[in-house]
Amino acid sequence: MDIAYQGEHLIPGHLGQFFIILAFGSALFSTISYYFATTNTNNFDNSWLWMGRLGYYVNAVSVLGVGACLFYIIYNHLFEYHYAWSHSSRTLPVYYIVSSFWDGQEGSFWLWAFWQAVLGNILIWKAKSWEKPVMTVICLAQTLLTSFLLGVEIFGTRVGSSPFILLRQALEAPIFSQPDYLSFIKDGQGLNPLLQNYWMIIHPPILFLGFASMVVPFSYAIAGLWQKRYKDWMKPALSYSLFAVMVLGTGVVMGSRWAYESLNFGGFWAWDPVENAAFIPWLTLVGAVHVMIVYKNTGHAYFTATFLTLISFVLVLYASFLTRSGVLGDTSVHSFTDAGLYGHLVVDVVVFLVLAVTVIAWRWKQLPISKKEEETYSREFWMFVGAIFLALSCLQLIVVTSIPVWNAIFKTHVAPPTNPVTLYNVFQAGFAAVITLLTGITQFLKYKKTDITRFFITSVIYLVFAALITGLVVYLTGVYKLQMVFVLVMFGSVYSILANVKVFADAIKGKVKLVGSAVAHIGFGLMMIGALISAGTKTVISQNANGDFGDDFAKVGNPKENIMLYKYEPVKMGDYTVTYYGDSVSAPNHYFKVDYKKIDASGKVIEEFTLKPNSQANPKMGLVSSPDTKHYLFHDLYTHVSMAPQEAFATDEGHDQENDDANYNPPIAHEMSVGDTIPYRDGYIILESLDRHPHIENIPLGANDAAVGAKLTIVSHGNIYGAEPVYLLQGKNVFDFARKVDDAGLKLRFTKIIPEKGKVEISVYMQPESKRPYIVMRAINFPYINLLWSGTIIMIIGFLLSIFRRNKELKTV
Repeated sequence: MDIAYQGEHLIPGHLGQFFIILAFGSALFSTISYYFATTNTNNFDNSWLWMGRLGYYVNAVSVLGVGACLFYIIYNHLFEYHYAWSHSSRTLPVYYIVSSFWDGQEGSFWLWAFWQAVLGNILIWKAKSWEKPVMTVICLAQTLLTSFLLGVEIFGTRVGSSPFILLRQALEAPIFSQPDYLSFIKDGQGLNPLLQNYWMIIHPPILFLGFASMVVPFSYAIAGLWQKRYKDWMKPALSYSLFAVMVLGTGVVMGSRWAYESLNFGGFWAWDPVENAAFIPWLTLVGAVHVMIVYKNTGHAYFTATFLTLISFVLVLYASFLTRSGVLGDTSVHSFTDAGLYGHLVVDVVVFLVLAVTVIAWRWKQLPISKKEEETYSREFWMFVGAIFLALSCLQLIVVTSIPVWNAIFKTHVAPPTNPVTLYNVFQAGFAAVITLLTGITQFLKYKKTDITRFFITSVIYLVFAALITGLVVYLTGVYKLQMVFVLVMFGSVYSILANVKVFADAIKGKVKLVGSAVAHIGFGLMMIGALISAGTKTVISQNANGDFGDDFAKVGNPKENIMLYKYEPVKMGDYTVTYYGDSVSAPNHYFKVDYKKIDASGKVIEEFTLKPNSQANPKMGLVSSPDTKHYLFHDLYTHVSMAPQEAFATDEGHDQENDDANYNPPIAHEMSVGDTIPYRDGYIILESLDRHPHIENIPLGANDAAVGAKLTIVSHGNIYGAEPVYLLQGKNVFDFARKVDDAGLKLRFTKIIPEKGKVEISVYMQPESKRPYIVMRAINFPYINLLWSGTIIMIIGFLLSIFRRNKELKTV
């Protein structure tokens, strides 16, 4: 029996699903039309071309329609839709609602399709004679990409996953037998706490623009082979390749910055499989760019340039498979779970891999492969060697990252490396040492032939200077304590910077076309130096010789690298005195205020600042913490909370109930006169005066009733608090009203009046150590990390300059 469900808003979902089907159908139509436009020998008949364009325009409009419908559903909290319920909530501010749009698989596929639609329209406008074959490949990619959003069954097999599936269709629960089930669904599950960050708004769009742009050089390479325009395709492809390298590299570094600012693993790169998946195609396309330049200038290395260009996009699709198929579920916290797309993702990779292999095999005998070997002392030879090392670096990342894939294919049970960070660091440092050296050496070489004597003299001079500077830097920063391979990376980076500074100086004098590559290489060298020093010589300043925070903590953190701070109790930590002195809440984050003071030998405070690391007590993930960092010019001081008592996240409801004596140590009664002082564990208490007319809320006093308040001053760790417990005589009954001083860990009661002694009795309840407010925190010093971030900016500027140069070289073809 059909149930007439109440309150569901079905129109935006139906409309959105219509746009998905239209986007898929129009992309497929455009693929077919562009294919026949390319193969049509009648140059005067442009019907197929116009149909291809029309199909892609419709696809672009449809993709926008899908996005508009999905955003409407999320923004209006229509939790009858599974996607809105899974990734958003009513408590999220608007900017996080925007980011929840691409939090799930379907939303991120849409984002990718959106950028691919934009790039396709640019190519229709700019590609000229390349439009037909290039757009055939772009449209094929768009067809497969939009198919991931279909969510329809074909011959019993589900194709794709639609963001417009209703909650009652996605889940099975008794609640959905009720027509008014929506009345029981008050809110969505919300955004993952780790993703509630401004980087979630800007990082995914940049990253997916990088992924989308990788299809353009791939399409030009396929088109060049298809149309037998073997040499011509590299000119336009080079500009788009530089753009893809720039954008994807920016996205990867943005992810590193996000991790550094918001994650608590203590750094900017953890060689997580998802990080590797984005980094791998970037490496191969960087190699492709350099080999394309070699071919453009010398005619050598055509196959290598073509292969690296083609494999880069295939690796983007493989990266998508790794992160979306669920295969990395046990090795990466960043990957998506399997949404039934495993086979679909495999097909996507295989289609473009087979396309690339088939086209190369088809044209193999006609490829313009140079039979003359490169001169050993030529720039093209060593740029080619550098590209090979980039490819080897990529291969090592693929092999280790793909261990779960090999296990799935061959039914093996190979365990991932127990210490993957060390393994990757050593291998990748070896490749980096060679690559940085080559980015310097090649600057002293000429294409085709080099004056060997001049090359050796210049190279030796710069190598000597680089060795001297490296020795000084290594000594001052402590890099010499690391393995020799990291010292070699430092040497190669310094040498690369010096060599490229020379090129930059020459460019300023008149060789302007060289400025882009010089700036990009200088930025890369600075990045490597910054990453090496900050990661290799970082120091944990929260050293704790005898810390023990329980067995559960030892599973997730190192007690020797964390200190416990009780509220208002200063602790010496390295050069600082740190004090946890307060909390604030800005839902859903709970901020812990930590005061840092640097005090000189005379006791004078020479520096003071407050850091506010925050945490969320998430029911699914436990304590989710984000660091706060004090930025200096030459180092960063990074702080995050590793542990906090659950009570810190409790609300204040019922906080002043009197029946909570069990939360305190047994009371100690003190007889006091006005002016007396009693010491306690964390300070002392003074009885300032007795108040004959205290205020007792909601209790009217009769003519024969008497109430007295004890005005107390509490001094704890240099902080002063006031409290006034009250003693009440009402008829024949005696009452007292306790007062809590939570920041001092006290509850105070006025328990007796002793007229014969002229004294009163004050009972002091102290919280036990286990009940005192505290945090466990970790603090790390990252030296010279600004070299990493500034190097990134400089490298991006270099890519931009190179793109401008290559665009000027383009002619209408």
